[in-house]
Amino acid sequence: MKVKATKHAPKKVLIIEDEGDLCLLLNILLDEKDMEVEHVQSLAKAEEYLLQEQPSLVLLDNRLPDGFGIDFISFIKKHHPATKVIMITGVDAAASDVAIENGADVFLKKPFTKAELFKSVNDVLN
Repeated sequence: MKVKATKHAPKKVLIIEDEGDLCLLLNILLDEKDMEVEHVQSLAKAEEYLLQEQPSLVLLDNRLPDGFGIDFISFIKKHHPATKVIMITGVDAAASDVAIENGADVFLKKPFTKAELFKSVNDVLN
């Protein structure tokens, strides 16, 4: 009997980042890893998205126009406990401990390499 190979559904990733260039770069990199990528540029839009969808992974910037990503981690974990969170920030390196305490799975400091991004994504999703 032949078993038909089924292609797994791409993992959903939400990028919450207000820097257009970084959004585009993350989108391109994750797209080549067979991931369904959406992005929003504010916590308000992220909240709307998360009330409709359940991503496997959220890439979360800390400094956003309407607040701090670090304070938004609890919202993500409350509504989607299984969703993994990678906190990304360039200026708040000291925030890594707080981000992890608040429920982030990984803290990625800007600037990061493609290899660091892929390792972080693979570590939390596998």
